[in-house]
Amino acid sequence: MGFSKPTEIQSQAIPIILRNKDLIACAQTGTGKTAAFILPAIHKIIVNHIHHTDTLVIVPTRELAVQIDEWVQGFAYFANVSSIAIYGGTDGKSFDIERRALSEGANIIIATPGRLIAHLNMGYVNLKSLKHLILDEADRMLDMGFSDDLNKIISFLPEDRQTLMFSATMPPKIRALANKILKSPEQVNLAISKPAEGVKQGVYILYDTQKLPILKEILKKSEAESIIIFAGTKDKVKETNRMLTSLKLSTEAIHSDLEQQQRNDILRAYKNKKIRILVATDVMSRGIDIDSIGLVVNFDVPSDAEDYVHRVGRTARASSTGEAITLVNPFDQSKLKKIEDLIGYDIEKLKMPEAMGSVPTYNPESAPKNNRKFKKRR
Repeated sequence: MGFSKPTEIQSQAIPIILRNKDLIACAQTGTGKTAAFILPAIHKIIVNHIHHTDTLVIVPTRELAVQIDEWVQGFAYFANVSSIAIYGGTDGKSFDIERRALSEGANIIIATPGRLIAHLNMGYVNLKSLKHLILDEADRMLDMGFSDDLNKIISFLPEDRQTLMFSATMPPKIRALANKILKSPEQVNLAISKPAEGVKQGVYILYDTQKLPILKEILKKSEAESIIIFAGTKDKVKETNRMLTSLKLSTEAIHSDLEQQQRNDILRAYKNKKIRILVATDVMSRGIDIDSIGLVVNFDVPSDAEDYVHRVGRTARASSTGEAITLVNPFDQSKLKKIEDLIGYDIEKLKMPEAMGSVPTYNPESAPKNNRKFKKRR
């Protein structure tokens, strides 16, 4: 598959996993966490000649479930290892396929919490021989309110198991969950809350009315093969995508109003370079591994500073390089300051073209508490 040497998280985590120790691993996005837990899981299934459900991977989003399942299929292409992604938003036929896999025993199950609980409640799920539980993007799952769901799922699992927790951040609530479900875990902590060194970061300080004009300029000048634009809401995603479509650009949008099959089709086309620009909410900021994303644009500054790290982490993955540009209106200046405090350095302030008019002064301490008076400029 083109891998010649392990990343740091892989070289540290895999030996621990192979020793059957519980693990809590924290590493920035784009460092190879998926392979760090999938490779040893596949190895154990092969050497132990496992024919039942051995490994359960819990993830926060449908897209991540599909992606990890694809990784399993790729890594285990020449091995007798079965897997299935289980997630909501599909039809009755898909549900029946999931039911058979859960009752008859696919080796590796990758599931979102809600969909798995729907199956568990029906009584046919066979997890009595499960040996490995993996929580991926654990911090994101708690942020999305899955704490009770995780506890319910764990109540169905054998106590005699290995539990692995992978997370990009390690807030107190993650520590509390780890203390509850892990047994004497070993820990791996790598470069928490820092964008990859290969990301060239910059921000434009501007008014809302200047966002679309500067975005046009950014896209016009960029030579990136693949671009992702993050907006704060699904309505902003739709609006931005309409504008880009009107410019005859190769663009699509992903948001919660789309059917799951539509989202899958768009994501597949984007991965295959049939679409150059993807406009999305933060559903695409976690765990999604797509090669050659050369440019990330934060059309809106994320409310959580940690989400900035995840968004920016879509580019410069696996030691490559990329660019991340953030558009900051007066209201969002305080959010930018929190991001800079988190990552430990100031992000370069880019100069707006003079033709676009005057811009606000960067003064996060006196940033307005709401955005209403600046919207009037539109």
